[in-house]
Amino acid sequence: LFLPGRAPPPSSAPSAPPENTTTDNDFLAPDALQRPPGPTPSQSRFQVDLVTEVAGPIEDKSPNSDTSTTIPSSDKATSSTLQDFPSDHGAVGEEAKGRFRVVNFADSSGAGSAASPEAAPNEGLQNGDTVMSETSLHSSTGGQHHYHYDTHTNTYYLRTFGHNTIDAVPNIDFYRQTAAPLGEKLIRPTLSELHDELDKEPFEDGFANGDELTPAEEATAKEIAESKGVVKFGWIKGVLVRCMLNIWGVMLFIRMSWIVGQAGIALSCLIVVMATIVTTITGLSTSAIATNGFVRGGGAYYLISRSLGPEFGGSIGLIFAFANAVAVAMYVVGFAETVVELLAVNAIMTDQTNDIRIIGTITVILLLGISVAGMEWEAKAQIFLLVVLITAIVNFFIGTFIPVKLKEPVGFFGYDVSIMWENMGPDFRRETFFSVFAIFFPAATGILAGANISGDLADPQLAIPRGTLLAILITGVVYLGVAVSTGACIVRDATGDMNHTVNSQFLTNCTDAACKFGYDFSTCKSEKDGCRFGLHNDFQVMSLVSGFGPIITAGIFSATLSSALASLVSAPKVFQALCKDNIYPGLGLFAKGYGKNNEPLRGYILTFVIALAFILIAELNTIAPIISNFFLASYALINFSVFHASLANSPGWRPSFKYYNMWVSLAGAILCCVVMFVINWWAALLTNVIVLGLYIYVSYKKPDVNWGSSTQALTYHQALTHTLHLSGVEDHIKNFRPQCLVMTGFPNSRPALLDLVHSFTKNVGLMICGHIRTGSRRPNFKDLATEQSRYQRWLLKNETKAFYASVFAEDMRQGTQYLLQAAGLGRLKPNTLVLGFKNDWRDGDMMNVETYISMIHDAFDFQFGAVILRLKEGLDVSHIQGQDELLSSQEKSSGMKDIIVSIDTSKDSDADSSKLSSKATNDDDDGKATTQPLLKKDKKSPTVSLNVSDQKLLEASQMFQKKQGKGTVDVWWLFDDGGLTLLIPYLLTNKKRWKECKIRVFIGGKINRIDHDRRAMATLLSKFRIDFSDITVLGDMNTKPKKEHVTAFEEMIEPYRLKEDDMEQETAERLKNSEPWRITDNELELYRTKTNRQIRLNELLKEHSGTANLIVMSLPLARKGAVSSALYMAWLEALSKDLPPILLVRGNHQSVLTFYS
Repeated sequence: LFLPGRAPPPSSAPSAPPENTTTDNDFLAPDALQRPPGPTPSQSRFQVDLVTEVAGPIEDKSPNSDTSTTIPSSDKATSSTLQDFPSDHGAVGEEAKGRFRVVNFADSSGAGSAASPEAAPNEGLQNGDTVMSETSLHSSTGGQHHYHYDTHTNTYYLRTFGHNTIDAVPNIDFYRQTAAPLGEKLIRPTLSELHDELDKEPFEDGFANGDELTPAEEATAKEIAESKGVVKFGWIKGVLVRCMLNIWGVMLFIRMSWIVGQAGIALSCLIVVMATIVTTITGLSTSAIATNGFVRGGGAYYLISRSLGPEFGGSIGLIFAFANAVAVAMYVVGFAETVVELLAVNAIMTDQTNDIRIIGTITVILLLGISVAGMEWEAKAQIFLLVVLITAIVNFFIGTFIPVKLKEPVGFFGYDVSIMWENMGPDFRRETFFSVFAIFFPAATGILAGANISGDLADPQLAIPRGTLLAILITGVVYLGVAVSTGACIVRDATGDMNHTVNSQFLTNCTDAACKFGYDFSTCKSEKDGCRFGLHNDFQVMSLVSGFGPIITAGIFSATLSSALASLVSAPKVFQALCKDNIYPGLGLFAKGYGKNNEPLRGYILTFVIALAFILIAELNTIAPIISNFFLASYALINFSVFHASLANSPGWRPSFKYYNMWVSLAGAILCCVVMFVINWWAALLTNVIVLGLYIYVSYKKPDVNWGSSTQALTYHQALTHTLHLSGVEDHIKNFRPQCLVMTGFPNSRPALLDLVHSFTKNVGLMICGHIRTGSRRPNFKDLATEQSRYQRWLLKNETKAFYASVFAEDMRQGTQYLLQAAGLGRLKPNTLVLGFKNDWRDGDMMNVETYISMIHDAFDFQFGAVILRLKEGLDVSHIQGQDELLSSQEKSSGMKDIIVSIDTSKDSDADSSKLSSKATNDDDDGKATTQPLLKKDKKSPTVSLNVSDQKLLEASQMFQKKQGKGTVDVWWLFDDGGLTLLIPYLLTNKKRWKECKIRVFIGGKINRIDHDRRAMATLLSKFRIDFSDITVLGDMNTKPKKEHVTAFEEMIEPYRLKEDDMEQETAERLKNSEPWRITDNELELYRTKTNRQIRLNELLKEHSGTANLIVMSLPLARKGAVSSALYMAWLEALSKDLPPILLVRGNHQSVLTFYS
């Protein structure tokens, strides 16, 4: 389906008559594309493209298709050829490019013959169903003419259940993340398209459901699009062969017999079984993760990072790639050592160490050549090496059944019960069980060789479990077979001398198994250096036993080279996947792939350099345990990933491989950690330190990726569990926390309010930034949802621990009521409403004041505390031109540095802390203007010239971001509201910015009891364990204020008085009903004392607290219905004008402080 009002499909004609048999060919013919650019009459997005029933694989090489797509016959069910617009379609064509929607319909007729676009149409044509979009059928735009296509027998419009509808049936292509090998990611019709009214333009450009592709995914999509003809491996070639080659290392031929000599048959089998248990559990875990969704390249790194998140994935990815690179050196040196031993007789070039370096360097260059030649060559080399290896193993087993007289002096006598019995128990010489286990364990690693090339597997979900587990089984059985057979037919010590036979008289004293065959090797035990032959002494004993010795040497070569080759391929592939995800900045260089298989050539070179460096060291005894530990750390995390994902109980965790258990995986993870320390404790510590260091680094950098990891799932799970658990617990005074609903509007429009509240709620209580959207226009709920996530992201970016909640409402009061009732969850509900003071209350419509005061009354009705912050400069900075840091760098267009936002603030600039005039949210054509500006934080950026008041406002808005220095927080605790007025300053002064400020307490009292009142308050504060520097008792609070201040107050309220005495009663009542904020003469007289107190308090505040950093004062209460909003507003104005920042606080009169433990 083509998209809305962009460009029409390149059709050759409107609905053609049934006789016209050339519709298909015209549609795809080159001349059909020579249309002038620009829109044509069809403006409906839901033009239906031709839906082709495909009966066999067809190639679409039409002139307007970007790539020729081969569709296999298995994809017969409703597949659509997707056509891109050619570039000569101008701007309109470009815009529509890549934005196709295909609606798949069920075949109503049940029949359909194959037809490629070039195929000649069948005869017997009939007119098919004509499908038009709902928009074109019912469009109210008027006057537009809509084209549609006609169809033939061979190309049906397959209707959904026989109805003309744009609702799509389930289709795999709707669920793709990126372009897949068999076609585009398709986009299902959005809810808006199916649900919105028809005269609206419900959809915009962009992906539905927030499925924007990350740069890494886009790169993958591009790769996949380019990777036609890629070599992909099945489970045998790709996984089984690789794993077997990697697991059967040198150990099989040159260490297994020695292990049997040391540990005996029984303990050797135990060692093999223990190692196999660890690898089997890891194999099961790998299988579970690999079958939980589509696996891309990157092997262990991909599995761990997508399960546990980038922190663990990034740290393991780096050391796993490094371990593989160093493993190349380890295997190559093993190979070089064997070659040097063979050539030792007559072909030493320099000395032994340098020979190893020379041969190792030549070998690694050859291996690099095979790898760079491509995966296909590498796979062929692996199969050849496997054949050699299996031949060598078979050759050994055949050799054990052929007793040769000449081999007896070296300790080989063929299968014998007495030899087997003698070798059953251990005979440790300078070794322990664990040291022998540590030597064997690296031979069991290598189980991830197949998973590491997951990107090159045809079906990783099937191949990884099947290949890995079968490889573990086969190799484990072979190891056990070798252990038993060597132990059953070779003695531990042999001299190699034909003459060491047993005399008949000494036969009675001879107890060794060899005595039975007439040999006496007892001298081996008495000699200081022992003998040269036997299980204990000869590493090459398997060559001696085998049918044909050189084949074992070939097997050793094969084992080392194949392991080296597997590691040389694994390291760059894992590293490339890590670099693509851009977790470590600066490594992007290695993400680039070359050729149809996307080979990481740069990664190969890097691996080669690392391997070469370690080959030149030529001493790998120290590096081997570190590698084993690196691999084990990866295994431990893969096991832990499965446990973690199962524990998080995420609905997205549903592996198709069912034979795993979360507790077994946890046991596997613990076992891996134990084995790490058993093998080498210092290497295990080093590995843990490196992993931890990288983990902390990645956590600190916070890469911008979201892979839906189990860490997220578990966080959600725990949050939900704890929130529910908390709901079952009754509140207690000791655990009271101020949980604030702060009416900030856009979170960045009132920085001072946000910063101050954040100072005392950070890590203490809940903070919700409330935003009420008012306006006459119909609410756009979709915008609300996008802004919700955008502003939440802004708060996180600014390290403000708060939530953002916005609602649409008729007016401010209704919106506040919504938030007071609905904000929060369970016990995590706000209990305090925080407002900015309405500085401009006298300038605008007085109904705004009525609304503002009603919000405070509503807060008390809901049993909330109320807090009002006043700065004399004001709070709202949204009208100031500034740099908009709200949009993240991705959302900003590259050229845009400063976005100037002009907002109509004529109504309420500082007013009710959340209402923006509707103009501010309406007049944005570019989609940027809805975002409120944020102040410039970068001092170097050129600031916009501002008038003096705006300059002051800007400075004031940042006052709470700075360290407060040595100042005071003055608490005027005049009325007991439960203690909130005291708790807030206490919490503030606990924070770093306010640490140096001292609390001074001011209370009201009688002149004759000042000392008594001070002592009583000091006792109370000390019981509350709140530090204070001074207590002042105000005895002159009820003194009459100065005359000029009273006059000024009367002048201020003059315009808002009802003056009912000067008019008829009926007129007065009518006026009071229409303007409820008006002040009656009666109430003015009734509350004269209270009015005077506010004016007097302002005088006292100026006198005592004129230099305070912050004043926290009890908020005066006004009885609902008795005091008009204008009078109450005037009280607040009179009380708080011309002062430092003042916080008017009134709790809900329930205790929030206690002195009981």
